[in-house]
Amino acid sequence: MPIRILIVDDSLFFRRALRDVFADDDRLEVIGEASNGRQAILKACELKPDIITMDVEMPIMDGISAVRRIAERCPIPILMLSALTKAGAEATLDALDAGAVDFFPKNGDDPEDTLARSGRRLCSRVRLLALRAQREMAGPVATRPEPVSRPSAGRSGPLAPSGFLSRQGLVVIGASTGGPAAVPAVLGQLPADFPLPIVIAQHMPGAFTGPFAQRLNDSMPIAVVEAADGEGLRPGTAYVIPGGRHGEVAGRKGAYKLRLRDPGADEHYRPSVSLALSTAAQVAGDDLLAVILTGMGDDGAEGAREVVGCRGHVWAQDQASSVIYGMPAAVAKANLAESILPLGQIGAAIGGALR
Repeated sequence: MPIRILIVDDSLFFRRALRDVFADDDRLEVIGEASNGRQAILKACELKPDIITMDVEMPIMDGISAVRRIAERCPIPILMLSALTKAGAEATLDALDAGAVDFFPKNGDDPEDTLARSGRRLCSRVRLLALRAQREMAGPVATRPEPVSRPSAGRSGPLAPSGFLSRQGLVVIGASTGGPAAVPAVLGQLPADFPLPIVIAQHMPGAFTGPFAQRLNDSMPIAVVEAADGEGLRPGTAYVIPGGRHGEVAGRKGAYKLRLRDPGADEHYRPSVSLALSTAAQVAGDDLLAVILTGMGDDGAEGAREVVGCRGHVWAQDQASSVIYGMPAAVAKANLAESILPLGQIGAAIGGALR
């Protein structure tokens, strides 16, 4: 049975463009359209689609208000389609706070061209988010744990190791789909006096990471900033690598720096979690904790291998709490995860990792 989609956008042109993209995937079916937030609420509750694509700015009722009311009346996963601007970023983050599960960037100047270049990725994102929601509705299914070859690996929950990072250590967090909600869930559990720097590689457009970092800084117990090139990493501060760029850790233990560079044409993940991890591993060695959170794809797996090779530590988010179990699954299946933890326990476990 195909995944049923409700398209919500005030532009007839863009709705048609989306229909054409989804029509190319026989696993997807558009069952309805709405041109404003009020229509979206009515059609969501009437048609009960598997997923909704939602514009932000619309007449009568905007997308953020519609997300909030749909979440209250008839919860359905909602994917925001967001302009690549600072205002678009702010609105999208508001929508995620209201209950949307993820966002997908669009270029308002030429949406047809954007969809032509990224339609396959959009279809994949829609399928995965809808299937995850369907699994949640079906209830938990017993699964066999992944076999783990590392001596201390495979721990989960309260059995996460503690007391292995010195005051000269470093934490690197990697995330993609679902990360805008997962990252604050982790940082929010840290003590206000957490003494280590944290580097965050979150797959996001360049216009989004600044507002994302500012929101985190306004609400988290530790300071959060968007990283600048060559910046020394201060204790107790989290650094969000700017979207569309790569972050490489340099310096020495206890005196880390973050160098930024533009990605090559063949470097798909921007920023690259694996690159951040591999460079951090060369500098921090066994004083590094890598945390791989929810996300599509396998970015982070090769970097995690470098971390393990330098005697560092790798944790992965568990499947049940991941929006998309791609990145953490790649690490777990490669037997690189020392611990596999539910999202709600990761922040406290990071605090307990200090010795």
